Amino acid sequence: MPHIERGMAVGLFGGSFNPPHEGHLLVAEIALRRLGLDQLWWMVTPGNPLKSRSELAPLSERISLSEHLARDPRIKVTAFEKTLGGSYTADTLAHVKARNPQAHFVWIMGADSLQSFHLWQKWREIVSMFPIAVVDRPGATLSFLSSKMARTFDYARVDEDDIGTLWKRQAPAWTFIHGPRSTLSSTALRANGRKNSP
Repeated sequence: MPHIERGMAVGLFGGSFNPPHEGHLLVAEIALRRLGLDQLWWMVTPGNPLKSRSELAPLSERISLSEHLARDPRIKVTAFEKTLGGSYTADTLAHVKARNPQAHFVWIMGADSLQSFHLWQKWREIVSMFPIAVVDRPGATLSFLSSKMARTFDYARVDEDDIGTLWKRQAPAWTFIHGPRSTLSSTALRANGRKNSP
């Protein structure tokens, strides 16, 4: 788990990154800039229970590709979740919170993940644990409004003009960040037999 100092604002950006691409980097950069974060943990997960493992590249390969892509020193590529024994995201975040009570965390996710977010294990606990920043992705700009999470926690939505203080807020608190979008997707890159973006 990366080292952080007391009071730091840290974004948690988890995913399979199979493979990582410029779209992921764009989400990370937007989150760092718009949320005023000190660090962003690029958390490469061993696997996703909602996705097939048959096309999953080895963890070491996904870490290496992520490190090659994410050059900003504020971005810390990590795979500490593997040491937790295949935890669900909610368990991983609870572990992060328990180990780092002196820091402020924000969960970062692409808007394309929001439609299935209610299928995640203990998804309501995730929303109630840390503030969440949902970053725009192609094709998800409007559909996010109909997601179960957005409807359930509509009362906790923070206006985009106020997102610079999101990391200071008590969960549940979430926002949707509009901005530049990349059409790249890991699924498409795998289909084309490419390991990363040009």
